[in-house]
Amino acid sequence: MKGNILIADDEDMIRELINITLSKEGFTCFQAGSAEEGLDIINSQQLDLALLDIMMPGRSGIDLLKDIKQVTPDTTVLMITAMNDMDTALSCIHNGAEDYITKPFNLDRVLLTVKNTLEKRRLIMENKEYQANLELKVREQTQVIRAVMGEINQAYEHTLAALIRALDAREKEVGSHSERVMAYTCLLAEKAGIGPEERIILGKGALLHDIGKIGVSDNILLKPGKLDDEEWNVMRQHPKIGYDILAGIKYFTDAAELVLFHHERYDGAGYPHRVAGEAIPISARIFSLVDTLDAMTSDRPYRKALTFQAVLDEVVRCSGQQFDPKLVDVFLSIPKEEWEKAAGKTL
Repeated sequence: MKGNILIADDEDMIRELINITLSKEGFTCFQAGSAEEGLDIINSQQLDLALLDIMMPGRSGIDLLKDIKQVTPDTTVLMITAMNDMDTALSCIHNGAEDYITKPFNLDRVLLTVKNTLEKRRLIMENKEYQANLELKVREQTQVIRAVMGEINQAYEHTLAALIRALDAREKEVGSHSERVMAYTCLLAEKAGIGPEERIILGKGALLHDIGKIGVSDNILLKPGKLDDEEWNVMRQHPKIGYDILAGIKYFTDAAELVLFHHERYDGAGYPHRVAGEAIPISARIFSLVDTLDAMTSDRPYRKALTFQAVLDEVVRCSGQQFDPKLVDVFLSIPKEEWEKAAGKTL
């Protein structure tokens, strides 16, 4: 079966001539003497092509064309028109008709036009199906890629979290300093109005802030006494070392900024670049505050953990020097209970 065709024309002889011609070629034809009959056939049959006479009593072929394009837009339409009605035929093409046939017509010409039109429709439908299948395959592959990337990102995070715990243990940190400051950073960033996506980046940077210490020898890093000038010069390189490590990994490129600037001070007396004020990225300005919070409220070999009130006093004292005054105000507005919830410990 080559296809289903509607022939809508109010002249019985014309319908029958077209029907005989197309049926001999293997097409299945449905005849309608009016637009109303044609619409009934459209609603009950799956059509590939419709031949519509423009001038019919009652609703015209143009009305039926509009019905077809609304009900079954993939059905191709050819208009049948008299030679003196070419303008109307051309307007039908603007309304979705593929082409037109003029009366009186040559039946061989009609057959050729129908075959060519249906071949064109077949190619269009095949292309549509191909595009639909392609889009489905792209969506499926995209889901697979996202799943794989999620697994890779998780592997990055788990591996580096383990590395950070090892670095914390190397410095004999109690608990996980890096994971606490990550939680503190996200809390202060949220209160400062930073959006969720940026907070994720800040959290990564906070977790990895000291990764550059992997390039500092134990003789310096674990020295019980004060560092001399040469040793301090080595120690001050760890933000740059950490930045260089992370900047080469696309997943951590944005987080690397916090790592590079996390020892800068608001007054410009920090390291390694001695930048000041708002030239320091806000991620590092936030981190400076929460790093102090964790350092002061954690036990050290040379002292016990200080009180939360001692932290507040220190933050106020160093506002405008070590810390950004605007962020100090945000820091002070956060109740102790929220800091404790973030850290998972009592302060």
